[in-house]
Amino acid sequence: MKYIFPLALIVLLITLFCCSDKRAVEIPYPMPLPDSTARVFLPGIVSSDSFDFNACFSADGKSYYFTRNENDRTLIYMIRHDGKEWSAPQRTSFTDTAWSQADPAFAPDGSLYFISNRPKDATDTLRDFDIWFSKPLPNGEWSAPENFKAINSDSNEYYMSFTATGNVYFGSSRTGSKGQEDIYVSRFENGAYTTPENLGDAINTDKAEFDPFITHDEKLLIFASSNRGDGLGGADLYYSRFENGAWTKAENLGNHINTATRDFCPYISPDARYFFFSSNRDVKWITVEALNR
Repeated sequence: MKYIFPLALIVLLITLFCCSDKRAVEIPYPMPLPDSTARVFLPGIVSSDSFDFNACFSADGKSYYFTRNENDRTLIYMIRHDGKEWSAPQRTSFTDTAWSQADPAFAPDGSLYFISNRPKDATDTLRDFDIWFSKPLPNGEWSAPENFKAINSDSNEYYMSFTATGNVYFGSSRTGSKGQEDIYVSRFENGAYTTPENLGDAINTDKAEFDPFITHDEKLLIFASSNRGDGLGGADLYYSRFENGAWTKAENLGNHINTATRDFCPYISPDARYFFFSSNRDVKWITVEALNR
């Protein structure tokens, strides 16, 4: 089955995301830069012999966070650019090797959110994945992790993404989901988060929907889903536009991105130049413009 990445989506990415969301940030991208074909991102540093995934730049573009699988646990690493080159990976200060941590994402206030199966307190025996967050400290480190109680449930929560206003999109297998996992949104209103809402039939099916990336203007959603009839592999990336007060029916992102393997963890860089995703145990990137082939 052949897919062509739609021109309408490229126009949406460039006009809606790049123009309204583009922030003044200069990211010291490694060479060679990708063009019309996805490249492995920073081989030997980010993409290694391990299972490496996720993409998350700091607001200034000088730090990059990702997830690595080690000893049957997932741990969050970061690298910094010193003005000349990217450093070797270091575990973040909030990463606890006794548990898994994954899916780093920045909120508008600079806090770093992630998921972990660490216990909420001494009485917690569920060992499900919750969303947690750490706040930046003046010394460049991070505060002790706090549980994102406003949206966590007794089931798993995964992979979150924030709008400019603080609304958060995330995956969850909570009671009431249409399938194995669904995508939800919790809105930041009057200084607090609302009860999460299921995004509905345009996005969620009786299959698994997960790993949502939302543009800052909340006009475009890219997410992963597995086992759909139009899928190309173990999991594919899909997109939906917010039009006339509703999400359009999700469409496959196309065979220029999706492969016969598992494609997941979508992310657009803060300067809106590159599209990142995870595939075949590595992080990959490609120019936004080159997606239209």
